[in-house]
Amino acid sequence: MRITLLGTGSADGWPNPFCVCASCAAERAAGRSRRPSSALVDGVLLIDCGPTTPHLPAGHALARVEHVLITHGHPDHLHPAFLLTRRWTSPTSTLHVWGPPLAMDLCRDWIGPDSQVELHPLAPGDSATLETARGAYAVTAVAAAHAHGDGDVMAEEALLFDVTAPDGRRLLYATDTGPLPGATIASLGEYDVLVVDETFGDKADHGTGHLDLTRLPDLLADLREHGAITDATTVVATHLSHHNPPSPMLRERLLSMGVHLVDDLAVIDTDRPQGGLVRRTLVLGGARSGKSTYAEQRASAFATVTYVATGGERPDDAEWAERVARHRARRPDTWSTVETVELGSVLQAASPGTVVLVDCLSLWLTAQLDDIDAWSRCDAGQGRAVQDEAITRMAALAADVADCAAEVVLVSNEVGMGVVPATSAGRLFRDLMGILNSRMSAACDETVLVVAGRPLSTTAGDRRAP
Repeated sequence: MRITLLGTGSADGWPNPFCVCASCAAERAAGRSRRPSSALVDGVLLIDCGPTTPHLPAGHALARVEHVLITHGHPDHLHPAFLLTRRWTSPTSTLHVWGPPLAMDLCRDWIGPDSQVELHPLAPGDSATLETARGAYAVTAVAAAHAHGDGDVMAEEALLFDVTAPDGRRLLYATDTGPLPGATIASLGEYDVLVVDETFGDKADHGTGHLDLTRLPDLLADLREHGAITDATTVVATHLSHHNPPSPMLRERLLSMGVHLVDDLAVIDTDRPQGGLVRRTLVLGGARSGKSTYAEQRASAFATVTYVATGGERPDDAEWAERVARHRARRPDTWSTVETVELGSVLQAASPGTVVLVDCLSLWLTAQLDDIDAWSRCDAGQGRAVQDEAITRMAALAADVADCAAEVVLVSNEVGMGVVPATSAGRLFRDLMGILNSRMSAACDETVLVVAGRPLSTTAGDRRAP
């Protein structure tokens, strides 16, 4: 099962576009934003479709969706105009829409006589088999605890969805909801993935059918006691709002509960450890391209950052000292800096929920070549042997990157786009940098090329892919 979280925000997103609170300001300053919550399962099942859901970033599409599951009729979860948008494409297959009766009623005015749409009202406890090109999905509607006594009939009929994929993997999609009653928890099974509401952060007096940082731990404990959550379950927070602390602090607090904080468009892949949510990113670029700044921005989403500087000390080089000083000045004082080329030990010691930022691999490679006396050996005609030894070290590093429990961001130089170096040593270094970048890219989930300060994702099938 492959779940793309198209949005992880609350109804007003995070940051709220009209808000200047400390939480919104911090997220805005860091370039982070979240759209209202929805999810895409294996490209064929869409859970919720609010007004922003169809307007996906480049590289995404909903063309393969065969079934839409609507949790309830609140406008951030159901914007029925998507049915008209689909009709304009002259579809040749039927779209099946499932959800509570009032939510289905909201869809009817958007379905023309020639629209290939079928509505399927669901009540708590109802089950259905959803046939798709990828196989049959078993879906059970579970009563949410979204009502909060104000007569909101849409909230009263809200559902959670228990989804079993053709490969047997199970998802419980549990937004918008407050604490679930014991009888509901007892009806649940064992899940590979739980996507769970965490709307209100430290605001415990909201009086709504949502979860916050005080009520979420109790629900998780009940689900673990029942066996719905096991050590193998990937738990992800969704429906996040500005009542939460900024992302770096929220990430650590959720991690202490065994819950992941991820960005919009994150992909949960049940075939990978921890759902594939521990990300490894290679950032490439030329000199002064902005690659280090971009990497530092990526790392800033974490409260605990280990910055690994591979440049070493050059006491007689004033220009180098100035470069190092500029880099240090722009890094937060809270980051831990380690100056070493022994990357394996740092990666192996890193803890979950933290990030290791390595800047840069080019200097790491230089140190490895110095260590094996590559330059004089190259002049002596031993270039092939040097290359083989360097590749062995690259393989060990790639294994450490792949096995690291923390997020990893690697910075490296793209040196293969210029003129051919005039010396054999220069050509060796250029070739080895190309090999190193290829090896690290294969070990990473995403590769980003920074050109003139602009990050361009070069990874097919990365988290931006549907």
